[in-house]
Amino acid sequence: MTHTHTDTHADTDADTHAAVTRATHAAVTRAAIDVTTAGLPAWLDPVAQAARSVRPQQLSRFLPPESGAGRQSAVLILFGDGPRGPELLLMERSGTLRSHPGQPSFPGGSLDPEDGDQATTGPLRAALREAEEETGLDPRGVQLFGVLPRLYIPVSSFVVTPVLGWWRAPSPVGVVDPAETARVFTVPVADLTDPANRATAVHPSGHSGPAFLVESALVWGFTAGVIDRILHYAGWERPWDRARQVPLDWRA
Repeated sequence: MTHTHTDTHADTDADTHAAVTRATHAAVTRAAIDVTTAGLPAWLDPVAQAARSVRPQQLSRFLPPESGAGRQSAVLILFGDGPRGPELLLMERSGTLRSHPGQPSFPGGSLDPEDGDQATTGPLRAALREAEEETGLDPRGVQLFGVLPRLYIPVSSFVVTPVLGWWRAPSPVGVVDPAETARVFTVPVADLTDPANRATAVHPSGHSGPAFLVESALVWGFTAGVIDRILHYAGWERPWDRARQVPLDWRA
């Protein structure tokens, strides 16, 4: 009887937590959501300025289909102040996922109907919601300061809106669901701009693109491409050896 009573309490607690989470998300959906550069640290000004002027073609050759096809999604590109200065929040996807298993990425995912209008505030809410679900991030400590043009990931048919955030009030982060996320980590911008950590990743398909060897991870693909362009248009890029190649595993 005692065991059954304990199980019932556990079930009740889980149900209560789920209800609170749903209520929180509903409240966030109803609340106003702003994109503002007010109060940003000066070092983020170049990123905010680039976001206002950069064109889709300057970020990637893969752009959303004109037909409107594709799975609408958003990622949160979150900058914070770390022990070694400016840093970026990344995560490593679980190796069991169907889409991009094992890859380092920005927090993010598909838009839900409750996120709202996919042409306006929907991607903003989705980026914050997904970041909270995947890393435990408290979205109340994030200031959104820019939105980059929508891009396309052909292999998964995702139409991705990159949302820029400033981690104004940092909160603890970590793996929430091991089935989705293998690791959550931050990377100093200084390491991303260090030429020693840069290379060109070459996929067995023949596709090549920028890569970063940081925090015991190889960041490549969509995530690395966006980081590369941000560094370039923010004026943070340092000359690096583009002839240095890193082959990718055939399963990547």
